[in-house]
Amino acid sequence: MSTKIFVNLPTADLERSKAFYTALGCDINPLFTDENAACIVWSEDVYFMVLTRDYFGTFTEKPIVDPREGAQVLIALSRDSREDVDAVLAAGLAAGGTEPNEAKDYGFMYSRDLEDPDGNGIEFLYMDPAAADQGPEEFMAEQGAESA
Repeated sequence: MSTKIFVNLPTADLERSKAFYTALGCDINPLFTDENAACIVWSEDVYFMVLTRDYFGTFTEKPIVDPREGAQVLIALSRDSREDVDAVLAAGLAAGGTEPNEAKDYGFMYSRDLEDPDGNGIEFLYMDPAAADQGPEEFMAEQGAESA
């Protein structure tokens, strides 16, 4: 059995969240979606459960962090190319998201941050497959040797 990831995120507006994530190319699983929650399908193994703030509060005794004021978790999702990173950011910005930081280009990895309309942050990144296999230092050393 493969491990599945379910990330729970609070939202002040469930319909807005559903529209935002579908604009990014996600599907909604109707079997796990109602007036309190929406199951956002990123892949067969990665899901976001976007929960109304009141419903989210039923899962914890701790105070719920306002994602515009504080961070509880930083989520990073890989894409297949730099162009895919840029495309998902463009879709997210057009759907009401914001980009809180400039793009980061490390040579072996390219990433951009996106905040949904509630302020929940998602980093989208592309890492060169060779860098993932070798590690960034060895990959960058080889790139330097090739370009010298």
